[in-house]
Amino acid sequence: MIQLKKGIKILIGAILVLGVATYAVYAAIIASNPSPEDRCTHIELNIEQNPHSGFITNEIIENELHKANIYPKERLLADIRTRDIEKTLMKNEFIEQVECYKTANNTVTINIKQRTPVIYILPDNGKGYYIDKYGKIITKTNYPVNLPVATGIMSEAYATKCLSKLGAYIVNDEFWNSQIEQIYVKANADREYVIDLIPRVGNHVIHLGHITNFENKLHRLMVFYEKALSQIGWNKYSSIDLEYEGQIICKK
Repeated sequence: MIQLKKGIKILIGAILVLGVATYAVYAAIIASNPSPEDRCTHIELNIEQNPHSGFITNEIIENELHKANIYPKERLLADIRTRDIEKTLMKNEFIEQVECYKTANNTVTINIKQRTPVIYILPDNGKGYYIDKYGKIITKTNYPVNLPVATGIMSEAYATKCLSKLGAYIVNDEFWNSQIEQIYVKANADREYVIDLIPRVGNHVIHLGHITNFENKLHRLMVFYEKALSQIGWNKYSSIDLEYEGQIICKK
């Protein structure tokens, strides 16, 4: 008897799952094959937000679709080409990904993922620009969110390939994101790029040296902060040198 009841529960569960799956398939078919008279009555616009995004708004998206004459609301669903909407919006340099599709309730859904800037580059010999976590340049210059700022003389290639990784590491770490205010890039005697970090807390300058292995260098600095500066004070030294492997050289 117990096994019979268990079997009935399993059967009912399977029927429910099959029913949901059948409805989903039906809804997808209806959405992709609307009747000739059906029009788009709603637009569901979802813009993914994060602490370092803010380029894209609903108004911007609507204006771009109106400008391209493909704004879907009130249009016949059969005439709406979701792929054209995706291609148009992907031309915006602040958008990383777009997904557009129709649903069974006469709605066109647009999901947008914004590019996430991780560092602002302000070179001595050019105009400022942002770089996202993939090393892609974003030319907007009035972005409101606080990010690490890299100044000095540097090539665009160095900024996109190297500084983007350092910027991503900083903004994704709660402590370093609050501690590092500026990244200063300069050339050493061998004309190689080296880096100084300017912290928000403490009067010292952090000499990172070459950007290679920066994760290990910052880890050593974190240990030094916790074991030394927390005891003797954050203003004890004027500079902290992390360039050499396994060493921390401090100057008063």
